[in-house]
Amino acid sequence: MKQNTPKKTAKLSDVAWLAKVSTATVSRALTLPHKVKPLTLSRVRQAVQTLGYVAHGAARALASRRTHTIGAVIPTLDNAIFANTIHALQKTLDEAGYMLLLASHEFDSEVEVRVTRALIERGIDGLVLLGTTHQPDVFQMIAAHQIPYVLTWALDESGRHPCVGFDNRAAAIQLANYLLDLGHREFAMISGITAHNERAKERRDGVREAIAARGARLPAARIVEKPFTLSAGREGLREVMIGHASPTAVICGNDVLAIGAIAECNARGIAIPQQISITGFDDMEIASLMTPGLTTMHFPTTELGTYAAHHLLSRLAGKNVAPLRQLPVELVVRGTTAPPPKKPVM
Repeated sequence: MKQNTPKKTAKLSDVAWLAKVSTATVSRALTLPHKVKPLTLSRVRQAVQTLGYVAHGAARALASRRTHTIGAVIPTLDNAIFANTIHALQKTLDEAGYMLLLASHEFDSEVEVRVTRALIERGIDGLVLLGTTHQPDVFQMIAAHQIPYVLTWALDESGRHPCVGFDNRAAAIQLANYLLDLGHREFAMISGITAHNERAKERRDGVREAIAARGARLPAARIVEKPFTLSAGREGLREVMIGHASPTAVICGNDVLAIGAIAECNARGIAIPQQISITGFDDMEIASLMTPGLTTMHFPTTELGTYAAHHLLSRLAGKNVAPLRQLPVELVVRGTTAPPPKKPVM
């Protein structure tokens, strides 16, 4: 009985011979297709398909000392605002011939250390981290392996770490001042959980700073910290409304919390903005589609992903890159804010 002999694995040189091009052209077509002429690219792809060729990643990495992969560690996959950044990051890296490996830690710093180690062990060429608050072990691993990295979504004021992000405190101050200018003096805040999250902390502290500077009221009992979920936003609204003097403006740590708070107001028959003003942060797409539309701070999250990718690509190419890039934020006024009512909501 005739035994089946193993099929010979196709090599890069086989693809080049069949496509009638050099091995260098095949390599370029596989990693940087936008730099190859369409007709040549078509021949290479046809040869790859005919031969069933798959590049040997480990061998290629040994030859080039690069794996052409970038790692990114984010707090959670359950937040559309991070998805915008990751999509732009992945798209820009893909156009340069790099693949993105993604991991999340669900706001657990120990998990972040573990997944960061796993990405480094897989030979990533660069790393994107979200925020500036990280365990020392994370930076020690990065330094030990000399991996280019960039922090995103926040700014490292110490100047020790490269970053592309926003001034969350300044954004919070701008938002609070807008409400103060409308005449609000009784405030509440539904903040994100500030532990291990400097973005949430900076937003909370910026709101406090602006309100205190103008002599308005934001009692400690009216600041609650909640996970970034719709149900938590509803729960937060219930908690800050307890007491004799209700707030006339509620500042929420992001749009998700704000939408939850609005849902709770609707359930209670509290008119927005006639009886209470509510604001968010981030300017998610749904913020403009609601009725009324949500007043919020716009963060250019797509541009953030693009800039983060270019930062790493430039460093991997041996170019000098500015260690800090601050992206502008913008107040977007919609229908959930108005001057305060003459009588507070009870």
